[in-house]
Amino acid sequence: MKKIAFIIPVIFLSVSLFAQPVLKLSETTHDFGKFKEEAGRQTFDFTVTNSGNTPLIIQNIVASCGCTLPEWSRQPIPPGGKGTIKAIYDPRNRPGAFNKTLAVYTNGKPEVTVLTLKGEVIPREKTLDELFTYPVSSIRFESNHLAFTNVKKTQKKIRVMKVVNTSDEPVKIGFERIPAHLTLKANPEVLKPGQQGIIEGTYDATKNNSWGHVSDMVRVVLNGNVEQNSYYYVSANLVEDFSSLTREDMENAPVFKPAVTTVNLGKMQGSTQKEVEFKFTNEGKSDLIIRHLRSTCGCTAIQQGLQGVGIKPGQSASIKAVFNSGAYKGRVTKAIYVYTNDPKNSEVVLMLNAEVEQLAASK
Repeated sequence: MKKIAFIIPVIFLSVSLFAQPVLKLSETTHDFGKFKEEAGRQTFDFTVTNSGNTPLIIQNIVASCGCTLPEWSRQPIPPGGKGTIKAIYDPRNRPGAFNKTLAVYTNGKPEVTVLTLKGEVIPREKTLDELFTYPVSSIRFESNHLAFTNVKKTQKKIRVMKVVNTSDEPVKIGFERIPAHLTLKANPEVLKPGQQGIIEGTYDATKNNSWGHVSDMVRVVLNGNVEQNSYYYVSANLVEDFSSLTREDMENAPVFKPAVTTVNLGKMQGSTQKEVEFKFTNEGKSDLIIRHLRSTCGCTAIQQGLQGVGIKPGQSASIKAVFNSGAYKGRVTKAIYVYTNDPKNSEVVLMLNAEVEQLAASK
Protein backbone atom coordinates (compact mmCIF):
# COMPACT_ATOMS: atom_id res chain seq x y z
CA MET A 1 0.00 0.00 0.00
CA LYS A 2 2.84 2.38 0.71
CA LYS A 3 4.21 1.86 -2.78
CA ILE A 4 0.80 2.59 -4.36
CA ALA A 5 0.42 5.76 -2.24
CA PHE A 6 3.79 6.93 -3.52
CA ILE A 7 3.02 6.26 -7.18
CA ILE A 8 -0.26 8.22 -7.26
CA PRO A 9 1.30 11.69 -6.37
CA VAL A 10 3.99 11.11 -8.98
CA ILE A 11 1.31 10.49 -11.60
CA PHE A 12 -0.50 13.73 -10.65
CA LEU A 13 2.78 15.64 -10.69
CA SER A 14 3.60 14.34 -14.18
CA VAL A 15 0.17 15.36 -15.46
CA SER A 16 0.54 18.89 -14.02
CA LEU A 17 3.94 19.32 -15.60
CA PHE A 18 2.54 18.53 -19.05
CA ALA A 19 -0.69 20.51 -18.59
CA GLN A 20 -0.20 23.75 -20.51
CA PRO A 21 -1.72 25.75 -23.36
CA VAL A 22 0.03 25.66 -26.74
CA LEU A 23 -0.36 28.43 -29.35
CA LYS A 24 -0.70 27.25 -32.92
CA LEU A 25 -1.15 29.74 -35.77
CA SER A 26 -2.51 29.28 -39.27
CA GLU A 27 0.54 31.21 -40.47
CA THR A 28 3.08 33.68 -39.08
CA THR A 29 3.62 35.88 -42.17
CA HIS A 30 1.15 37.68 -44.40
CA ASP A 31 1.97 39.57 -47.60
CA PHE A 32 -0.61 42.19 -48.55
CA GLY A 33 1.08 42.55 -51.93
CA LYS A 34 0.84 45.86 -53.80
CA PHE A 35 -2.08 48.17 -53.05
CA LYS A 36 -2.89 51.85 -53.47
CA GLU A 37 -2.53 54.25 -50.58
CA GLU A 38 -6.07 55.52 -51.12
CA ALA A 39 -7.37 51.96 -50.57
CA GLY A 40 -7.00 52.71 -46.86
CA ARG A 41 -6.45 50.28 -44.01
CA GLN A 42 -5.62 46.68 -44.87
CA THR A 43 -6.63 43.83 -42.53
CA PHE A 44 -5.79 40.18 -42.19
CA ASP A 45 -6.99 37.58 -39.66
CA PHE A 46 -4.49 35.12 -38.21
CA THR A 47 -6.31 32.05 -36.87
CA VAL A 48 -5.18 30.93 -33.42
CA THR A 49 -5.67 27.34 -32.20
CA ASN A 50 -4.99 26.13 -28.66
CA SER A 51 -3.45 22.68 -29.20
CA GLY A 52 -2.65 22.35 -25.49
CA ASN A 53 -4.71 20.92 -22.66
CA THR A 54 -5.44 24.05 -20.57
CA PRO A 55 -6.97 27.45 -21.55
CA LEU A 56 -4.76 29.76 -23.69
CA ILE A 57 -4.69 33.48 -22.92
CA ILE A 58 -3.25 36.08 -25.30
CA GLN A 59 -1.84 38.49 -22.74
CA ASN A 60 -0.61 41.27 -25.04
CA ILE A 61 0.40 42.07 -28.62
CA VAL A 62 3.08 44.70 -29.29
CA ALA A 63 3.38 46.32 -32.73
CA SER A 64 6.71 47.49 -34.12
CA CYS A 65 5.09 50.63 -35.57
CA GLY A 66 2.15 52.90 -34.84
CA CYS A 67 0.97 52.16 -38.39
CA THR A 68 0.04 48.60 -37.32
CA LEU A 69 -2.89 47.96 -34.99
CA PRO A 70 -3.60 44.50 -33.50
CA GLU A 71 -6.97 43.24 -32.27
CA TRP A 72 -7.38 39.82 -30.64
CA SER A 73 -9.60 37.44 -28.70
CA ARG A 74 -9.59 38.62 -25.08
CA GLN A 75 -11.36 35.56 -23.66
CA PRO A 76 -9.38 32.42 -22.78
CA ILE A 77 -9.29 29.93 -25.64
CA PRO A 78 -10.15 26.42 -24.40
CA PRO A 79 -8.14 23.34 -25.41
CA GLY A 80 -8.89 22.62 -29.06
CA GLY A 81 -10.60 26.01 -29.40
CA LYS A 82 -9.88 28.74 -31.88
CA GLY A 83 -9.43 32.53 -31.74
CA THR A 84 -8.40 35.36 -34.04
CA ILE A 85 -5.65 37.95 -34.20
CA LYS A 86 -6.66 40.74 -36.55
CA ALA A 87 -3.71 42.72 -37.99
CA ILE A 88 -4.54 46.16 -39.38
CA TYR A 89 -2.04 48.18 -41.44
CA ASP A 90 -2.63 51.90 -42.13
CA PRO A 91 -0.81 53.03 -45.32
CA ARG A 92 -1.64 56.72 -45.04
CA ASN A 93 1.45 58.82 -45.82
CA ARG A 94 3.57 55.65 -45.88
CA PRO A 95 4.31 54.93 -49.55
CA GLY A 96 6.73 52.17 -50.54
CA ALA A 97 7.58 48.70 -49.29
CA PHE A 98 7.01 47.83 -45.63
CA ASN A 99 7.88 44.98 -43.26
CA LYS A 100 6.29 45.23 -39.81
CA THR A 101 5.98 42.82 -36.89
CA LEU A 102 3.57 41.95 -34.10
CA ALA A 103 4.96 40.29 -30.97
CA VAL A 104 2.29 38.00 -29.44
CA TYR A 105 2.66 37.27 -25.70
CA THR A 106 0.73 34.31 -24.19
CA ASN A 107 0.54 32.20 -21.03
CA GLY A 108 1.58 29.11 -22.98
CA LYS A 109 4.21 27.78 -25.29
CA PRO A 110 5.79 29.55 -26.99
CA GLU A 111 5.60 32.54 -24.67
CA VAL A 112 6.34 34.99 -27.52
CA THR A 113 5.49 34.53 -31.19
CA VAL A 114 6.35 37.08 -33.89
CA LEU A 115 3.95 37.75 -36.76
CA THR A 116 5.20 39.54 -39.87
CA LEU A 117 3.24 41.84 -42.18
CA LYS A 118 4.69 43.01 -45.46
CA GLY A 119 3.62 44.58 -48.71
CA GLU A 120 4.07 47.66 -50.88
CA VAL A 121 2.02 50.84 -50.84
CA ILE A 122 1.54 52.56 -54.20
CA PRO A 123 1.55 56.30 -53.37
CA ARG A 124 -1.55 58.24 -54.20
CA GLU A 125 -1.37 61.22 -56.52
CA LYS A 126 -1.09 64.35 -54.41
CA THR A 127 -3.28 67.40 -54.95
CA LEU A 128 -1.91 70.81 -55.93
CA ASP A 129 -2.58 72.03 -52.39
CA GLU A 130 -0.38 69.24 -51.02
CA LEU A 131 2.39 69.75 -53.58
CA PHE A 132 2.33 73.55 -53.35
CA THR A 133 1.83 74.31 -49.67
CA TYR A 134 2.29 78.11 -49.61
CA PRO A 135 -0.49 80.14 -51.28
CA VAL A 136 0.07 83.77 -52.23
CA SER A 137 -3.07 85.18 -53.79
CA SER A 138 -3.48 83.42 -57.16
CA ILE A 139 -0.24 81.40 -57.09
CA ARG A 140 1.14 78.66 -54.85
CA PHE A 141 4.79 77.97 -53.91
CA GLU A 142 6.11 74.58 -52.80
CA SER A 143 7.10 76.34 -49.57
CA ASN A 144 7.60 79.82 -48.16
CA HIS A 145 11.25 78.94 -47.41
CA LEU A 146 14.08 78.62 -49.93
CA ALA A 147 16.95 76.93 -48.05
CA PHE A 148 20.48 77.09 -49.46
CA THR A 149 21.88 75.10 -46.48
CA ASN A 150 25.73 75.34 -46.36
CA VAL A 151 27.25 77.97 -48.62
CA LYS A 152 31.01 78.52 -48.68
CA LYS A 153 32.11 82.11 -48.31
CA THR A 154 33.85 81.89 -51.69
CA GLN A 155 30.83 80.40 -53.41
CA LYS A 156 27.75 81.21 -55.45
CA LYS A 157 25.02 78.64 -54.96
CA ILE A 158 21.81 78.05 -56.91
CA ARG A 159 18.52 76.67 -55.58
CA VAL A 160 15.15 76.29 -57.30
CA MET A 161 11.57 75.87 -56.15
CA LYS A 162 8.42 75.03 -58.10
CA VAL A 163 5.47 77.40 -58.35
CA VAL A 164 2.05 77.14 -60.01
CA ASN A 165 -0.60 79.60 -61.18
CA THR A 166 -3.98 78.36 -59.92
CA SER A 167 -5.98 81.28 -61.34
CA ASP A 168 -7.74 81.80 -64.68
CA GLU A 169 -5.52 84.76 -65.60
CA PRO A 170 -1.79 85.17 -66.42
CA VAL A 171 0.31 86.21 -63.42
CA LYS A 172 3.67 88.00 -63.48
CA ILE A 173 5.84 87.05 -60.50
CA GLY A 174 8.50 89.27 -58.96
CA PHE A 175 10.10 90.03 -55.59
CA GLU A 176 10.82 93.15 -53.53
CA ARG A 177 13.50 93.99 -50.93
CA ILE A 178 16.08 91.59 -52.30
CA PRO A 179 19.55 92.04 -50.70
CA ALA A 180 22.70 92.42 -52.81
CA HIS A 181 23.89 88.86 -52.14
CA LEU A 182 20.67 87.32 -53.45
CA THR A 183 18.91 87.13 -56.82
CA LEU A 184 15.41 85.71 -57.26
CA LYS A 185 13.45 85.34 -60.47
CA ALA A 186 10.56 83.33 -61.81
CA ASN A 187 11.01 81.23 -64.94
CA PRO A 188 8.90 81.93 -66.86
CA GLU A 189 8.31 85.36 -65.40
CA VAL A 190 4.65 85.24 -66.46
CA LEU A 191 2.74 82.06 -65.69
CA LYS A 192 -0.27 81.20 -67.80
CA PRO A 193 -3.42 79.86 -66.07
CA GLY A 194 -2.65 76.44 -64.60
CA GLN A 195 1.01 76.63 -65.66
CA GLN A 196 3.88 75.55 -63.44
CA GLY A 197 7.25 77.29 -63.28
CA ILE A 198 10.25 77.57 -61.01
CA ILE A 199 11.74 80.20 -58.76
CA GLU A 200 15.48 80.43 -59.41
CA GLY A 201 17.57 81.70 -56.51
CA THR A 202 21.28 82.50 -56.51
CA TYR A 203 23.14 83.15 -53.26
CA ASP A 204 26.46 84.99 -53.59
CA ALA A 205 28.21 84.47 -50.25
CA THR A 206 31.09 86.75 -51.28
CA LYS A 207 28.69 89.69 -50.98
CA ASN A 208 27.48 88.86 -47.48
CA ASN A 209 29.75 89.83 -44.58
CA SER A 210 27.89 87.62 -42.11
CA TRP A 211 28.82 84.12 -41.00
CA GLY A 212 26.84 81.11 -39.87
CA HIS A 213 23.07 80.82 -40.09
CA VAL A 214 21.53 83.85 -41.79
CA SER A 215 18.14 84.56 -43.29
CA ASP A 216 16.46 87.18 -45.43
CA MET A 217 12.80 88.01 -45.83
CA VAL A 218 11.51 89.36 -49.13
CA ARG A 219 8.05 90.29 -50.37
CA VAL A 220 6.24 88.68 -53.28
CA VAL A 221 5.08 90.94 -56.12
CA LEU A 222 2.26 89.73 -58.39
CA ASN A 223 1.32 91.68 -61.52
CA GLY A 224 3.16 94.68 -60.09
CA ASN A 225 1.33 94.59 -56.77
CA VAL A 226 3.21 93.93 -53.54
CA GLU A 227 1.58 91.21 -51.45
CA GLN A 228 1.74 92.99 -48.10
CA ASN A 229 0.96 90.01 -45.88
CA SER A 230 3.08 87.43 -47.71
CA TYR A 231 6.77 86.88 -47.05
CA TYR A 232 9.27 84.61 -48.76
CA TYR A 233 12.16 83.45 -46.58
CA VAL A 234 15.65 82.65 -47.82
CA SER A 235 18.22 81.05 -45.51
CA ALA A 236 21.84 79.89 -45.69
CA ASN A 237 24.63 78.71 -43.44
CA LEU A 238 27.73 80.67 -44.45
CA VAL A 239 30.89 78.68 -43.79
CA GLU A 240 34.59 79.06 -44.52
CA ASP A 241 35.99 77.24 -47.55
CA PHE A 242 38.61 74.78 -46.33
CA SER A 243 38.43 72.54 -49.41
CA SER A 244 41.81 73.63 -50.78
CA LEU A 245 43.76 72.87 -47.59
CA THR A 246 46.41 70.18 -47.89
CA ARG A 247 47.30 67.68 -45.20
CA GLU A 248 50.25 69.87 -44.27
CA ASP A 249 47.95 72.90 -44.08
CA MET A 250 45.69 71.02 -41.68
CA GLU A 251 48.62 70.04 -39.47
CA ASN A 252 49.75 73.67 -39.30
CA ALA A 253 46.28 75.16 -38.91
CA PRO A 254 45.13 77.28 -35.95
CA VAL A 255 43.18 75.64 -33.13
CA PHE A 256 40.51 77.52 -31.19
CA LYS A 257 40.52 76.15 -27.63
CA PRO A 258 38.14 77.81 -25.12
CA ALA A 259 38.87 77.37 -21.42
CA VAL A 260 35.15 76.69 -20.88
CA THR A 261 32.15 76.71 -23.19
CA THR A 262 29.54 77.46 -20.51
CA VAL A 263 29.54 80.19 -17.86
CA ASN A 264 27.01 80.31 -15.02
CA LEU A 265 26.22 83.87 -13.96
CA GLY A 266 24.22 82.66 -10.96
CA LYS A 267 21.34 84.62 -9.48
CA MET A 268 20.68 88.17 -10.67
CA GLN A 269 17.86 90.67 -10.43
CA GLY A 270 15.74 91.68 -13.39
CA SER A 271 16.82 94.73 -15.41
CA THR A 272 20.42 94.38 -14.30
CA GLN A 273 23.62 93.58 -16.17
CA LYS A 274 26.47 91.15 -15.73
CA GLU A 275 29.64 90.80 -17.72
CA VAL A 276 30.72 87.38 -18.92
CA GLU A 277 34.17 86.45 -20.18
CA PHE A 278 35.19 83.41 -22.23
CA LYS A 279 38.95 82.90 -22.33
CA PHE A 280 40.49 80.93 -25.17
CA THR A 281 43.91 80.00 -26.53
CA ASN A 282 45.25 79.39 -30.01
CA GLU A 283 46.74 75.91 -29.62
CA GLY A 284 47.53 75.61 -33.32
CA LYS A 285 50.60 76.45 -35.40
CA SER A 286 49.37 79.49 -37.35
CA ASP A 287 47.42 82.69 -36.67
CA LEU A 288 43.87 82.24 -35.42
CA ILE A 289 41.37 84.71 -36.88
CA ILE A 290 37.99 85.41 -35.31
CA ARG A 291 35.81 85.82 -38.38
CA HIS A 292 32.55 86.75 -36.70
CA LEU A 293 30.79 86.88 -33.32
CA ARG A 294 27.02 86.63 -32.99
CA SER A 295 24.63 86.37 -30.04
CA THR A 296 21.18 84.85 -30.07
CA CYS A 297 19.43 88.00 -28.89
CA GLY A 298 19.92 91.70 -28.26
CA CYS A 299 20.03 91.05 -24.50
CA THR A 300 23.63 89.85 -24.92
CA ALA A 301 25.94 92.57 -26.20
CA ILE A 302 29.32 91.30 -27.42
CA GLN A 303 32.30 93.59 -27.03
CA GLN A 304 33.84 93.99 -30.45
CA GLY A 305 37.51 94.36 -31.32
CA LEU A 306 38.56 90.74 -31.86
CA GLN A 307 37.04 90.23 -35.30
CA GLY A 308 39.66 90.04 -38.02
CA VAL A 309 42.56 90.17 -35.56
CA GLY A 310 45.25 87.48 -35.86
CA ILE A 311 45.98 85.64 -32.61
CA LYS A 312 49.43 84.05 -32.61
CA PRO A 313 50.09 80.39 -31.75
CA GLY A 314 50.13 79.95 -27.98
CA GLN A 315 48.51 83.35 -27.44
CA SER A 316 45.35 83.71 -25.33
CA ALA A 317 42.52 86.22 -25.55
CA SER A 318 38.98 86.71 -24.26
CA ILE A 319 35.53 87.12 -25.73
CA LYS A 320 33.59 89.47 -23.47
CA ALA A 321 29.87 90.13 -23.44
CA VAL A 322 27.31 91.86 -21.25
CA PHE A 323 24.03 90.13 -20.44
CA ASN A 324 21.00 92.30 -19.61
CA SER A 325 18.41 90.34 -17.59
CA GLY A 326 15.59 92.73 -18.55
CA ALA A 327 12.15 91.21 -18.01
CA TYR A 328 13.36 87.61 -18.01
CA LYS A 329 12.29 85.39 -15.11
CA GLY A 330 13.69 82.08 -13.97
CA ARG A 331 16.45 80.16 -15.68
CA VAL A 332 17.75 81.86 -18.82
CA THR A 333 20.19 80.42 -21.34
CA LYS A 334 21.76 82.42 -24.16
CA ALA A 335 24.34 81.55 -26.78
CA ILE A 336 27.26 83.30 -28.47
CA TYR A 337 28.40 81.91 -31.81
CA VAL A 338 32.09 82.18 -32.63
CA TYR A 339 33.30 81.69 -36.22
CA THR A 340 37.01 81.18 -36.80
CA ASN A 341 39.52 79.93 -39.37
CA ASP A 342 40.08 76.74 -37.35
CA PRO A 343 39.25 74.11 -40.02
CA LYS A 344 38.31 71.46 -37.48
CA ASN A 345 36.14 73.68 -35.31
CA SER A 346 35.13 76.70 -37.34
CA GLU A 347 31.84 77.27 -35.45
CA VAL A 348 31.82 77.16 -31.65
CA VAL A 349 28.83 77.82 -29.41
CA LEU A 350 29.48 79.47 -26.04
CA MET A 351 26.65 79.35 -23.51
CA LEU A 352 25.76 81.56 -20.56
CA ASN A 353 23.22 80.69 -17.88
CA ALA A 354 21.52 82.90 -15.32
CA GLU A 355 18.76 82.61 -12.73
CA VAL A 356 16.78 85.85 -12.98
CA GLU A 357 14.60 87.05 -10.11
CA GLN A 358 12.10 89.83 -10.68
CA LEU A 359 11.28 92.07 -7.72
CA ALA A 360 7.66 91.97 -6.61
CA ALA A 361 5.72 95.03 -7.72
CA SER A 362 5.09 97.47 -4.84
CA LYS A 363 1.47 97.96 -3.86
